[in-house]
Amino acid sequence: MFRNRDFPILAACVAASAGATPLIAQERHEWGARNSDHAPLYDAQFRAPLVVSEVTPETEVLADDLEHPWAIAALPEDDGFLVTERPGRLRHLASDGTLSDPIAGVPEVENRPQRSGGTPQAGLMDVKPGPDFATSRMVYLTYAKPVGDGQSATAAARGRLSEDMTRLEDVEDIWVQEPASSVRMHYGSRIVFDGAGHAFVTTGEHFTQDERELAQDLDTGHGKVIRIELDGDIPDTNPFAGQDDARDAIWSYGHRNVQGAAMIGEQLWVVEHGPAGGDELNLVLPARNYGWPEVSYGVQYSGGAVGSGEPRQPGFEEPIYFWDPVIAPGDMTVHAGAQFENWNGDLLIAGLVASGIVRLALNGPMVTEEERILTDFGRVRDIEMLADGSFVFATDYADGRIVRVTERDG
Repeated sequence: MFRNRDFPILAACVAASAGATPLIAQERHEWGARNSDHAPLYDAQFRAPLVVSEVTPETEVLADDLEHPWAIAALPEDDGFLVTERPGRLRHLASDGTLSDPIAGVPEVENRPQRSGGTPQAGLMDVKPGPDFATSRMVYLTYAKPVGDGQSATAAARGRLSEDMTRLEDVEDIWVQEPASSVRMHYGSRIVFDGAGHAFVTTGEHFTQDERELAQDLDTGHGKVIRIELDGDIPDTNPFAGQDDARDAIWSYGHRNVQGAAMIGEQLWVVEHGPAGGDELNLVLPARNYGWPEVSYGVQYSGGAVGSGEPRQPGFEEPIYFWDPVIAPGDMTVHAGAQFENWNGDLLIAGLVASGIVRLALNGPMVTEEERILTDFGRVRDIEMLADGSFVFATDYADGRIVRVTERDG
């Protein structure tokens, strides 16, 4: 539910957005036909002014022929990157583009498609060096965990990366979604650290009509954002900790398929897949219900109504922003650094259907402009910021690439 007490800036945006003047009036992108006719709650919640930055990105392919790379994470001390490939491989990519053999010790992953001839959604997904990697060498992964009888679940694990970067040691699961599912779709999943000793893990609801209803069930891990400690313990400050009818690890619920997450200051933001239309950018708060599958700004793929058929109802949180047609978001990051400095504080969101990267400028919790960049690269799954403001991204193809983006002088 939209709550003024929690979003004083957002409340002001609702009142003022109708009279807001776009920074650049002309549109530089064709939005395309909508799937639904649901009106936004306020103007800035949908189709912000489209702009084109006065910069020239320069690109360099660091690595290619990766099989559906899903995540890329920078290591400290300019020690290159870790890259996951969805079939279950973790690799080290040096800053000069040297790509290692697969790193040993990665957990077994589920990587079969849901149906014959389909594209797998399951596999090895996110990777992050731990907050204390410089001393512990701990690496965190999320993946589709096979649990027998044809079932699988989103899981988060951690292990220690050897000094020569050839193997993970002492690997252990720190959280596993329950119940497991026979549906190999909508796993999420990102892992994000809050800087206060916690990790957020995002999940999906496994897609089908029966299982999507579990996004509203506090006794399941479907369609949730999870908060755990770095070793997998559950904080007793979690909003549902100690409740008999809820899982202690749940932070928020009513999500569809959250594949992007980032901290802005102390606040967790996520971007998640909608159905036909209705991809959402959400500011995630503890114990809040984000509405899926009862409300959505999109419709079913068949064209039918989602849940109640309404985009909003009392008791459900409003998205900060939504897209129709969808962008099919991968991960997102907050821009910071000397390169592309006019983007500092903006969100860079990987686009699978949008192609390339979606940039959103923010004023508090209000989206003030949108831009599509690097669209020639097609399906982008993940983006990683570098300290100088340049960034790298991964393209999600059978011959996927890792691309570095810098700002061209002049």
